[in-house]
Amino acid sequence: MRLLINGNELEVEDLGDRDAPVIIAHHGAPGLSTRAEPKAAWGALADTYRVIVFDARGSGESGSAPPLTHDQWVADVDALRAWAGVDRVVVAGGSYGGFIALQYALRHPDRVRALLLRDTAATDDFRARARRRAEEMGRGVDLAELDRMFTGQVSDDADLRRLWLNIQPLYTHDHDPATGRAEPVTMRFHAATHRRVFGPDMPVYDIRDRLGEIGCPTLITVGRADWITPVEAGRELADGIPGSRLVIFEHSGHSPQIEERTAWLATVRAFLDDMEGRTDQ
Repeated sequence: MRLLINGNELEVEDLGDRDAPVIIAHHGAPGLSTRAEPKAAWGALADTYRVIVFDARGSGESGSAPPLTHDQWVADVDALRAWAGVDRVVVAGGSYGGFIALQYALRHPDRVRALLLRDTAATDDFRARARRRAEEMGRGVDLAELDRMFTGQVSDDADLRRLWLNIQPLYTHDHDPATGRAEPVTMRFHAATHRRVFGPDMPVYDIRDRLGEIGCPTLITVGRADWITPVEAGRELADGIPGSRLVIFEHSGHSPQIEERTAWLATVRAFLDDMEGRTDQ
């Protein structure tokens, strides 16, 4: 469905029983990813929860009305919560979506029942280390093009697509060069959004000194071979968020929800069951 949220149209999918507890799941990679990513990750939970996924402002099929900022994306999540007609939600996010989920929890602590964080971080500090890891992995990635992508020097949508295809081999635990680089079927490329994110916003993103303010139950999952938001980023979150739970998936890169799907989903369900006090699952 298409909703007018804070003066901008968002493409939204509303999954599960409308009377069930609500999960709002935010996708990663602004300007590249779409609601297909969180739907594939968290959509299975719609047998127990009402799961809302959407293309964020400036991504996918949604409108791109300015501003394209962290503050606006947080405000859009809260407007979706209000549209859903509930006071409190579980907020889920992977990668960059985790940045927004964390900032939502800080901005609206009384609105968050729990946080589900997948392969994310509290700071942009890990980007320099990610560049070194990309070089060490030796997977045929053009490092000059990686640098251009990391600094938002993208000319147009077609250029962003080429840059994404360049770094794709970095994201998995195991890489078979014979498989080549798969076409990004579900992605819709928005160079203007990417430039905005990797220009003004990413370099100043750092909420490490505020993690102790997050008081809701929090699950943090990360792949052992995640090159861009690595295990040390997950540990930093777990050390900073009181009572949080960190689970490392030994045979995954940036996407344990894909590479170790069964174990990852069981981990998420067990966490939610524990939070809800369910003992009959």
